[in-house]
Amino acid sequence: MTSLDDDERAGDRTPLDRARDEYLAHLTIERGLSVNTLAAYRRDLDRYLAHLGSAGRRDPGSVTPDDVTAFTAAVRTGSDGRTPLSEASTARAVASVRGFHRFALAEGTADADPSADVRAPNRARRLPKAISTDEVARILDAAGEGEGPGPLRDRALLELVYSTGARISEAVGLDRDDLDLDRGSARLFGKGRKERVVPLGSYARRAVDAYLVRGRPEQALRGTGTPAVFLNSRGSRLSRQSAWAVLRSAAERSGIEHPERISPHTLRHSFATHLLAGGADVRVVQELLGHASVTTTQIYTLVTPDALREVYASSHPRALG
Repeated sequence: MTSLDDDERAGDRTPLDRARDEYLAHLTIERGLSVNTLAAYRRDLDRYLAHLGSAGRRDPGSVTPDDVTAFTAAVRTGSDGRTPLSEASTARAVASVRGFHRFALAEGTADADPSADVRAPNRARRLPKAISTDEVARILDAAGEGEGPGPLRDRALLELVYSTGARISEAVGLDRDDLDLDRGSARLFGKGRKERVVPLGSYARRAVDAYLVRGRPEQALRGTGTPAVFLNSRGSRLSRQSAWAVLRSAAERSGIEHPERISPHTLRHSFATHLLAGGADVRVVQELLGHASVTTTQIYTLVTPDALREVYASSHPRALG
């Protein structure tokens, strides 16, 4: 076995350096991580070892919880003289460090895990982007402007997305057999092909029916008989990218402010926000959206300070006067 003195003379490699290389080799061989993920882990650990080196640490067993906490603060603020990381990148760096120390403990190169109780800073919770019902109506109206099968399809597509809260991939994935316009329902296939049946509002039913009767047959003549509900000009299934372009174009023509903020998820977010504002139970909205956990849906229940003041002023007996 090579001695520590020999190793240090050969490039001044420390036990921390060797532990890092062994951990990265483990991730490569045993875990099979991608090249990009491994590169990110290496960058994080190189920065971490430089931080530890400046504190005089040379082996995994000498690292303390305070060292790990100080590194977390350093990457977030840039106090180590390097570029500050975003919240997401800081969380990844902390995950890299925690994995490294767990590995060192398991391999016996350290007697304790100094990162066990260290957590990344909480990431700010961002509210989904929702637009008003008036803005939704203006976009839907703009989508249907013009003659021919294109406007009929575009109006039907966006009406369906807003009516059901469907993801854009779920909407373009619809086949004819997934629709029951008589009963007013649509069968959607979400993440992992998980199936759910959702109600279809009257506006969406009329728009979809108009497209199926007066628009889709003309488009289908150019294709090879796909069962897809929404077709492109060649008679093939409409792609997600084309559906996104439909929405962006309608938003730009609608005259709403900042149409560039509109994305396919905007109508889905607005669907959930408007339902909850109208008194819908959060668990019903969870089912409609196809969320596995109600926790994901509950972000839509967060209200603005203006809404809080309005409810307080109208509800509390001594709020006014």
